[in-house]
Amino acid sequence: MRIVLAFAVNTLFNFIVGLTVAKFLGPDEYGRFALAVQAAVVIQTLLFDWVKLSATRFYSERARTHDPALRATLETMFAFLAVLLIMLALVLLRTGVKLELGSPLVALALLASITNGMFDFHTAMMRARFMDRDYFRLVFTKNIAALCLTVGGAFFFHSAIMALAGACISIGGSVFTVRHRLHDALSPPSAFSAPSARKTLSYAVPIVAANFLYHFVPLFNRAVITHRYGFAETGQFSLASDVGLRVVSAIGSALDVLLFQLAVAADENHGLAEGKAQIARNMVIVFALVAPACMGLWLILPSFDHLVVPAQFSLPFGYFITLLLPGLFCHALVNYAINPVFQLARRTWPLICAAAVAASFNVIVVTFAPVGTDATLIAEAQGGMFIVALAVLLVLAAFTAPQWPGWRDLARPVLGVAAMTGVLLPMRHWQPSLLTLLAQVVAGALVYGLAVMFLDIGGMRSVFLAKWRARLALRVAASGK
Repeated sequence: MRIVLAFAVNTLFNFIVGLTVAKFLGPDEYGRFALAVQAAVVIQTLLFDWVKLSATRFYSERARTHDPALRATLETMFAFLAVLLIMLALVLLRTGVKLELGSPLVALALLASITNGMFDFHTAMMRARFMDRDYFRLVFTKNIAALCLTVGGAFFFHSAIMALAGACISIGGSVFTVRHRLHDALSPPSAFSAPSARKTLSYAVPIVAANFLYHFVPLFNRAVITHRYGFAETGQFSLASDVGLRVVSAIGSALDVLLFQLAVAADENHGLAEGKAQIARNMVIVFALVAPACMGLWLILPSFDHLVVPAQFSLPFGYFITLLLPGLFCHALVNYAINPVFQLARRTWPLICAAAVAASFNVIVVTFAPVGTDATLIAEAQGGMFIVALAVLLVLAAFTAPQWPGWRDLARPVLGVAAMTGVLLPMRHWQPSLLTLLAQVVAGALVYGLAVMFLDIGGMRSVFLAKWRARLALRVAASGK
């Protein structure tokens, strides 16, 4: 449960930091910041994500003792790539190469990719070894530091450079506060293994290639928006895209760290059939939590826009996020419901096919469609990309002989979302205010919560009752003593 709490804390702070940085930077400077951050994400995905993915799939307490070469290999490769990027950043700063973002911001983007990669790698190892307390401490430290340094850089300097520098320091510094807890004398650098490197790369490269395409497209889109409409429009579009992505990613990632490990454990301990059955159960849970989150965000949007979004971004925020939400919903299903089918089967190359088709769709639409007066078409293309990816993956998944959830399992959350929508839709037209927002959140949570309990959506009622009975039995046993 500490992992879920850590994700909740991380999500809350990410919202606060993202919206506050946007407020203090303004649309134009935030456009530069968002473009640099997306560039960092693309570089991190390309160079360092395979380390995180390999740790998630192969590293564990058992692997730590029986396969010490695994961690040594991952850490050595990470260090080698990080040194190359640092050298490139120094070259950019020293030569003063003229880039649209400016050399300092590009160099900081390279550094941010390293610090983010370090953070993800260390959190993956902690989750794999169920170091919940240390995981929570790391996430909490990182977010407190980001609130001080990233927001502080935006507030005092109104500069994308200083805000991104604060983000690099907060993320990198937080990792070093817990690194001693992960020290492992069993895995010195001399334990590096070429076969281990080949095994992890063969597993992760297809996933990395797919994720690279998914992250490159938003970078491409933001670059096109900047070229056509300026940094201010990039800032307006990016804030809506980032907030929407954080909503679905926070829920999906929190579920993924628990659910995928359950599927891996079921595969290792009980065979592939049980692993596939767990993946099918996971699909229902992901769908049952992401669907009400996306619909709920749209239903509360007027009050959320009025109260939370900085005034400079208010009207474009609601407009752009409405265009993006269907794609964001499909993005969550792709990453946290369908991709695990291929990951469990260790047949990850179809992920590249789906990503290539989806990315091509976006690039073709953005390149050849009429330019227009704002980023509307680009937002529609970016959302449509994930709808295309989901459709392609569903077709390709059939060739892995997966176990799909039953139609009744999926119909139950649909009924729950419909009931929630029926209650909240009239409230969407109320005067935007804090009271309206609170009423909507409470009513939506109550209605969907009742649907979960009444319909046993995703088997969550059964899990809750089983845990409640177990606790009750423990209390009765304790009182009998």
